[in-house]
Amino acid sequence: MLSRTLARTAATTARRFASTTTPVALVGCGMPGRGMGWYHAKQILDGDVPSAKLTDIVEPWFLGGGADGPGGAEFAAFKAEVEPTGVRFHSSIADMPKPDGKMMAMVCTRTADMPGYVDDLVAHGVSHVFLEKPGAP
Repeated sequence: MLSRTLARTAATTARRFASTTTPVALVGCGMPGRGMGWYHAKQILDGDVPSAKLTDIVEPWFLGGGADGPGGAEFAAFKAEVEPTGVRFHSSIADMPKPDGKMMAMVCTRTADMPGYVDDLVAHGVSHVFLEKPGAP
């Protein structure tokens, strides 16, 4: 009985939030199939988070110095697959268009890098920031 109640509650909540979406920027996608950022992007793109719309991916490594290294080809293929859906890719937060309203950013980078990215996102006008565990030091 509890599981049916939880399922109904989850379905009701999903329907309520599906009517409104929040734009989401993902910072630190990582390697497709391996990175936690990639997995969160996949969840949003697959419709598992009906209240979210992935608008931007900021990936400094694979869109910069790591483009020709291990995982670079896999990331390029992911980018080519996802870009036609309207998701924009950027090598830095500064390259991302400033939000014109509320926006959530998910930071899925190395823990030591998180404080700098959070500062950059807030300065860029992002209203909400989610830190993928373990979070900033």
